[in-house]
Amino acid sequence: MLSQPGAAVLNHLLEQSGWALPRLVRFHGKTVRFHIAPFSFGYTILPDGSLTGAAADASADVTCTIAPSLLPRLALHDEKAYTQIASEGDPALLNEIFFLSRNLNWDAAEDLSRFTGDIAAERIVQAAKSGRQQLRDSALNLSQALSEYWTEERPLLAKPEQIAGFTHDVDKLRDDTARLEQRIKRLTGAK
Repeated sequence: MLSQPGAAVLNHLLEQSGWALPRLVRFHGKTVRFHIAPFSFGYTILPDGSLTGAAADASADVTCTIAPSLLPRLALHDEKAYTQIASEGDPALLNEIFFLSRNLNWDAAEDLSRFTGDIAAERIVQAAKSGRQQLRDSALNLSQALSEYWTEERPLLAKPEQIAGFTHDVDKLRDDTARLEQRIKRLTGAK
């Protein structure tokens, strides 16, 4: 169901980059299957490096199982998220897929310029990037403010120094208790 529209989007990105299609040519005829609960879809690589949707029963040369919770992290190119993808199959093709997913970028201004013109498209994309950066900065500022509020104003969270002190005190109490226990045993003559 998602294979054909997904193939069209991926082919657009591959063609837009210029360098990506030739990288896939050597894998023509191979099939890649993705499992992202509750969906499963596959793509077969054509001789020119482009993709076509694979039949649901087609055998896969590579299989990648991606938890839905990883998708936002993958979209932000979080390197740790890539290590959490369960994958099996042809190692060379897997490396190529991961390389493309890290380095393939959408040129939104190019696509938007067909409707708005070059200058307007560039300004819209710059405004979107600026808005995204402001959103990230605001989220960071909010998290820092909440952290400070919960550690200083309304202590809901413990400071690292407090945790270290508490841990030290617990260790000291444990050692003192063990020494007291040994002393009592010696005084009572217990073995």
